[in-house]
Amino acid sequence: MIITENYVSSKKELTDIFYSGCKTEEKLGLEYEKLPVYKSDYRAVSYEDICKIILAMENSHRTVIFEDVNPMGLLGENGHISLEPGSQFELSLNPLKTVFEIRNKLDLYNEETKEIAEKFGICWLGAGIQPVTTNETISIIPKKRYAHMTKYLPTRAKYPFVMMRETAGIQVGMDYKSEEDAISKLKTAIKLSSLVCTMFSNSPVRGLKNSDMKSFRAFAWLNTDEDRCGLISEKLFSEDFSFDDYRDVLLNVPMIFLQRDNRCISTGNLTFGKFLKNGFEGHRATFEDWNTHLSLYFTDVRLKNYLEIRNHDSQKSEMITAVPALWKALLYNKDAQTAVDEIFRKAKYKDFQELRFYAPKFGYNMKFLNYPLYDLAKEVINIAMQSLVQMKTGEEQFLEPLLKLVKGNKTPADVIIEKISSKEKLTVSDLKNLNLEVI
Repeated sequence: MIITENYVSSKKELTDIFYSGCKTEEKLGLEYEKLPVYKSDYRAVSYEDICKIILAMENSHRTVIFEDVNPMGLLGENGHISLEPGSQFELSLNPLKTVFEIRNKLDLYNEETKEIAEKFGICWLGAGIQPVTTNETISIIPKKRYAHMTKYLPTRAKYPFVMMRETAGIQVGMDYKSEEDAISKLKTAIKLSSLVCTMFSNSPVRGLKNSDMKSFRAFAWLNTDEDRCGLISEKLFSEDFSFDDYRDVLLNVPMIFLQRDNRCISTGNLTFGKFLKNGFEGHRATFEDWNTHLSLYFTDVRLKNYLEIRNHDSQKSEMITAVPALWKALLYNKDAQTAVDEIFRKAKYKDFQELRFYAPKFGYNMKFLNYPLYDLAKEVINIAMQSLVQMKTGEEQFLEPLLKLVKGNKTPADVIIEKISSKEKLTVSDLKNLNLEVI
């Protein structure tokens, strides 16, 4: 039997993946990254030692994933575990209906990984960035796509290695019912993204110092690659935007590499649109190429066959489920979504750009449309609480830790900064007193 490549014959076919995502039932996906550090001194864990944890986690329900001979994660019945470039541990749960189900899966996962890690002198931090080790001494794991990202991204901006090697985040997957519903949710989520990023800011300590950032992770993303990060398109903030428009944005984004025969091929600054039209070194565009290109588009919110909301620092145990709970409340209740849209009714694209650039540093200590940012956060959290109460699922309890912070005009980063503000250089004891460990 002759197997042929699944070639793309026209750009019209590229929107098929978005239409295939239309669903009648709305579930929640979660990707949760946490930082492995040595318990003795909080240095970042090496790839060699993180592999010991991966191999120790294999059982009858979970198998190790390899690239060549190198362990890269685990595949299990509830989802999969993978490694980010700097050996950050990521759990990707299969979509679930409720936040209670997510909480149960997370608790089991965190208990198991804590017990196994302790055997190797390792613990996990729920923070947005490594607090001790900086990227210069964190090795990239031996994964082919990361090797090409390591070559390409430094040509685009200043801090891609910080993003790749030091940071950890939380991502939420959201369903949509139609093209209209997808675009409506995409618009609302992208408008909220910088405010919600601020609400979950949790990476002020880097290199044993106060970095002068509420979210150094978000700051690093600002300095990674503007071709593939940020707010997608100014046109998204108008009434007229569609799957075709989203596709056209992606067609104008440079590729990083092609994958052929288990190898990656650098493509320079070739956009996907030009690759589709002209090919590259004898290669034609396939749907797998398109899927890879979509996965290398790093906007705060992005569209696949679901909506992925990406811009949250990783959190300690009690705050993790506040992330999916907040987005469920705001996007899976049309009244709540309309109320949020009304808050931002007068805001323009440039206003959201300004918020995106200044929020990582200033957090709540800035204004948006002449309103203190913490006042907008209070409005949003109140809408979310009312939404979950209206759903009668009891899931509003997962917002309580976030609500307490917002009422005090604080983010997780502000709580940390208050504890370390008098110190120019931190010690490991100072870090341990911050209670960053995931338990």
